[in-house]
Amino acid sequence: MCSIIGYNGKESAAPIIVKGLKRMEYRGYDSVGVATESENQIGLKKGTGKVQEVNSKVQLETLPGRVGIGHTRWATHGKVTDVNAHPHPSSSGKIAIVHNGIIENFEELKKELESDGYSFKSETDSEIIANLLQKNYEQTNDVKGTILKTVSQLKGHYAFVAMFEDGQLAAARFHEPLIIGLGQDNFFLSSDVLGFIEFTDDAVYMENGTFVVVDKNKFQISDFNGEQIGYAITKVSKEFGDAYKGDYAHFTLKEIYEQPETILKAGEKTSSEIEKATDYIRHAKNIYITGSGTSYNSALIAKQILSKYVKIKAEPIMSSELQFDPNIIEDNSILIAMSQSGESADVLEAIKIAKNANCKIIAIVNMLTSSLAREADVVIGLNCGPEIGVAATKSFTSQLVILYKIVQKLSNNDITINFEDFAKSISKTLDNPTNIQEIAKELKEVSDIYILGRGINYPIATESALKLKELTYIHAEGIAGGELKHGPLALMDSKVYVVILNPNDSTYSDTLTSAREIKARGAKIIGVSDVKSDVYDHWIEMPKINEVLYPISEIIPIQLLSYYAALEKDADPDYPRNLAKSVTVK
Repeated sequence: MCSIIGYNGKESAAPIIVKGLKRMEYRGYDSVGVATESENQIGLKKGTGKVQEVNSKVQLETLPGRVGIGHTRWATHGKVTDVNAHPHPSSSGKIAIVHNGIIENFEELKKELESDGYSFKSETDSEIIANLLQKNYEQTNDVKGTILKTVSQLKGHYAFVAMFEDGQLAAARFHEPLIIGLGQDNFFLSSDVLGFIEFTDDAVYMENGTFVVVDKNKFQISDFNGEQIGYAITKVSKEFGDAYKGDYAHFTLKEIYEQPETILKAGEKTSSEIEKATDYIRHAKNIYITGSGTSYNSALIAKQILSKYVKIKAEPIMSSELQFDPNIIEDNSILIAMSQSGESADVLEAIKIAKNANCKIIAIVNMLTSSLAREADVVIGLNCGPEIGVAATKSFTSQLVILYKIVQKLSNNDITINFEDFAKSISKTLDNPTNIQEIAKELKEVSDIYILGRGINYPIATESALKLKELTYIHAEGIAGGELKHGPLALMDSKVYVVILNPNDSTYSDTLTSAREIKARGAKIIGVSDVKSDVYDHWIEMPKINEVLYPISEIIPIQLLSYYAALEKDADPDYPRNLAKSVTVK
């Protein structure tokens, strides 16, 4: 999972590329590099660390030339080192590439290339693309022919941008995102619109199995058979360029505090699509719901509210697991797919399996121009704006709001939810984080945290554990309350903290009993509830609201707790180690 960018235009390339990489840094931040062409020579600078660190160290922006490529890496093949950072030059130094994805047959190709005299410096699968391009270019002396031959030899999912010493750029897309930005006398090739949104809002979303060659002031798109194809220009919402922290210390904190607003905006621009999705669900043979990470926790909530409020059965499926049991999807059913980016490889694979079974696809997604959105029959936008923090916060609560809106429609509006009043109650929770900050200080040296919930609160326990793991690096585990005595109770002692999700619903009494059992073993109890109890060592007060909305109300204080605990442990909450925002590789 990486960000890639290419530029060809009338301005100095390196500063523009560095600026684009900073905007896309959420996609990868192990290392960074830039290469430019000037006077038929390729210059390259790269290093480990975030964009600003590496730029300060090696002055990426000083590379000369009006054509260039850049990359931020999230390591898959090879350690995080300067040598493994992109861009990668070919043996001759006459071609350089940046790459996102995985080349499955790289070992086989590497052996062939080495036997032909091509040398390698890195541990990456990406470097073989540079040498393969060089070998093919030496045979064809034609960029288009070189790309055609190269993509016919590569196996895997990838997007790459190649720069040739004469200043030509070429880029290919196969199951990884790649977008062309069209400015006035400027061309961009990027994995994300954030790479160029400051300069243009005209974009061409490349189709799967296509490549583009950019030379001076023109470009041509072809398919993998070499046939030239047409394209459509899409106006990208400038909203997604507004990725600035403002007065907040981190994007994560800003995005947590945006939730009173994003809760009200969820699905706002796609109300007709919500109606259409409701109709599909109402008449569906079977309903499956899929997602990865936080979105899978949304799927677990969806199952419960569909069953509880409208008596509709739905089966949640972890996207990454579906490929191992594709027959679980019955023909002519409905698959609801949830994703912030719409580019997660596992989710897109699940879509492919479902479409092969003639299923209709309902996408609940933030990026309406993403691969998921383009594959779906119905697209419902989260409408929550850019989410840069790697840990999902506002996108999760927006997903839940859309699910509630669908359930409302399915119930013929028998379920009453006042989202405006709810947003105000969330604001009150966010307005006074002092208590949560004090609790976070106690977690600095803690090695284990357990989060317990029952019924609809259990998926929030698993989501809470995910947030704590992502941001604080503390081992955290969600526990189903009824399973406490079937194993987890053995883990409870005086070194453990347990978060009890205990709103005043039908699970309240049983969960309070579980809290007492845990406390009897010496563990510290953090109660998240709208009712105070003496069993809690710390009480995080929830607003008294319609119990339908308890799941959203519960997760927001845990998001804050995770954020502040990350600060106590000197961890960067925006960029957790080893993680990326949109996982476009398997």
